[in-house]
Amino acid sequence: MIGILLTIVSSFFFLGIIAFTKSITQGRKGPGVFQPLKDITRLFKKGSVYSSTTSYIFKIAPSIYFCSVLCALLLVPFQSQKALISFDGDFIMFAYLLALGKFFMILSALDTGSPFEGMGANRESLYSMLVEPAFFILMGSFAMYTGKTSFQDIFYNFIDFQNPTTAFLIIIAAYILIMIAMIENSRLPVDDPKTHLELTMVHEVMILDNSGFDLGIIMFTSSLKFGMYGLLICNLFTDSTMNLLTQISIFILVQVIFAVLIGLIESFRARERMKKNPVFIFTLTVLSMMVFFGVLLMMNKM
Repeated sequence: MIGILLTIVSSFFFLGIIAFTKSITQGRKGPGVFQPLKDITRLFKKGSVYSSTTSYIFKIAPSIYFCSVLCALLLVPFQSQKALISFDGDFIMFAYLLALGKFFMILSALDTGSPFEGMGANRESLYSMLVEPAFFILMGSFAMYTGKTSFQDIFYNFIDFQNPTTAFLIIIAAYILIMIAMIENSRLPVDDPKTHLELTMVHEVMILDNSGFDLGIIMFTSSLKFGMYGLLICNLFTDSTMNLLTQISIFILVQVIFAVLIGLIESFRARERMKKNPVFIFTLTVLSMMVFFGVLLMMNKM
């Protein structure tokens, strides 16, 4: 429960830290850390406007998107603090809960009848499909090494910083999870949230028709999803033997570094060409295979 509360609280500031980092690196004052939270709060106070061409799918999709991420968060432990829901193979449920929310967002984009939103939905579904193998190979490798198939047991039994091979695999795994979070939230290098041209948008063009409360939910869910992946990364660097205060400190540090890193990436890295995005995403699967072979090496099966 502590991990869930910390993740929700950190999501209030995550987008603000990203924006603040980008403003510093670009030499301008920029908005404050609390500005995205203020924007979301302002949207929550407004009513939503619906096109006459949309159906009930468009109205319920943002809420399902939020609930899917929140339910997925319930499966993620906080090292010594158990997840609210834990069972064998829960990381598979985690992936497909996120897929369920993404599915309804894609349906809502198609429901508008806009060719631009349909184009964005097509791209986002492709990127999500291509990134799935990287996640499953990564978690499957950890499951094979520990002999466990739930998040709780995998993270509890995997940490061994004394072993250089394990430490190296943890660093690669952290990088893969960071890139998966970037792709799932449609950030650079696969998408630019600040672009203004519909032909090159991915996620932003999908939500052009959303407004008011619905748009606020979508924005907050994106921030919550970042915090959730930050919690996963935090579990890679914490040990169950640590006291609770140390674990919380590491969690805060990981979330801040994660947000700052995203801000730096979006400040200094150019967006990939659209046709190169599938190749870039596939490299994450290759890195996951490196983790897989590293685990085989550690288990003396190679």
